[in-house]
Amino acid sequence: MDNKKQQMSESFFIGAVLAVVGGYLDVYTYISRGQVFANAQTGNIVLFGIWLAKGDISKAVMYLPPIIAFIAGIMICEMIRRNLDGRLLHWRQYVILLEVVIITLVGIFPMGKAGGINFDTISNVLISFVCSLQVQSFREIRGIVCATTMCTGNLRSASECLEKYRVEKDKKYLHNAGKYFGIDLFFIVGAVISTFVTDVLMERSVIVCSVVLLIVFMLLFVPPDRKPKANN
Repeated sequence: MDNKKQQMSESFFIGAVLAVVGGYLDVYTYISRGQVFANAQTGNIVLFGIWLAKGDISKAVMYLPPIIAFIAGIMICEMIRRNLDGRLLHWRQYVILLEVVIITLVGIFPMGKAGGINFDTISNVLISFVCSLQVQSFREIRGIVCATTMCTGNLRSASECLEKYRVEKDKKYLHNAGKYFGIDLFFIVGAVISTFVTDVLMERSVIVCSVVLLIVFMLLFVPPDRKPKANN
């Protein structure tokens, strides 16, 4: 038995909701903001390399700001954790509120260029920033380290757990594989929902994520579960 208190922020439910948001945001930026991947930066790095190889510097540079924003988000998240934890709210709640403000702002921005300003580029930078905040703040779900804004790492970990279960027959590995696959499944659910909603509401559709994140913010007020948990 494991008597460690289960933080609400580490519950599978919160992880699943955040994975839905992660999938939603990735589809949103791809459909309505110039086919840029805002969550996992691998795609942007690859596209940067492709256009660089083709000699189209202007298109290559378009993929750099989200990458830089992702790096900045990780650093700022750590600053929030060090300096704001316990000051009225839990540090993760400050992160969630910052995400809500930024996402709502993106939903207000028009698509494309207006008045000489490329709002798609600005939006992609801000969404990348949001995703880095989320991936840095919510990294553990019921004893496993995973991501709610990308799938590759979770898929690798799930596959590793399945192989360990095959060899050792320890059900904890099977349970952990289920958690990883579950998070990726909810990411897909978010992507599917975003495909339909963004096709209709376009740039405004991202505000759906603000509402969902506000629900997560309220749920984080739930105290840790004091009941002993079975060690899965």
